[in-house]
Amino acid sequence: MEITRFGYYWLDTWVFANVIQLATQDFCLRHLNRTNDPCGRQFDQMTQAARSASANIAEGNSRHSTSRETEMKLTDVARASLAELANDYQNWIMLHESTPWSKLSPEYTEVNRIQLDHPTYKDDILHQSSFHILAQKHKFDTWLKCDDSLQAANCLLIMCNRLIMMLRRQIEHLLESFKEEGGFTEGLTTERLAYRTQQSVAKDAPFCPLCGKPMIKRVAKKGINSGKEFWSCTNYPNCNGTRKLS
Repeated sequence: MEITRFGYYWLDTWVFANVIQLATQDFCLRHLNRTNDPCGRQFDQMTQAARSASANIAEGNSRHSTSRETEMKLTDVARASLAELANDYQNWIMLHESTPWSKLSPEYTEVNRIQLDHPTYKDDILHQSSFHILAQKHKFDTWLKCDDSLQAANCLLIMCNRLIMMLRRQIEHLLESFKEEGGFTEGLTTERLAYRTQQSVAKDAPFCPLCGKPMIKRVAKKGINSGKEFWSCTNYPNCNGTRKLS
């Protein structure tokens, strides 16, 4: 029961999003003040963008069994929120007359090669998952806890872009799964058609003159026969076989 309820807690993307959210909250508390953010607007925007990422990953995964389409849309919202947050960190770096670390720099390489541990919860999920997230966050403390805000901003920029790529792969996987299996709505349609086919066979419905499969009653929606019932092949739209209702 707990696993079903907390399914997204096992997602590496959700764990990493929480790491970035905590790190962003800490960054804003440490480096934003009344001088560089007098109205607190940047604080709100950055912390809300970070929260949006983890929240939408969680909500999207929670809709997995009922709407694959909604899951993909919410996961993409999380990706877009991270892109917004990454832009804020890039802007912060340039505001201080600096540029983001080059991909060839030792700093970039060192941050980028840090690997997250995959969750291995057994029970007491809320406690263990919180411990796990904090443990992953501490792997980046060398830069996140540095008094130099540029060190933290560069580290978080790399983290954001890395999670964006992870979410893109997650969306691609969801799309491929949707193509193969369909979603909740498609599943209901299949079940309903199977039930109607079973009913039709039980009532000695005729068989399709084209493919030989059982037929079911449908109502014409347009044309001269609009509103009238007719026999339609259960294999429609792959088969267009019809019969008049006697």
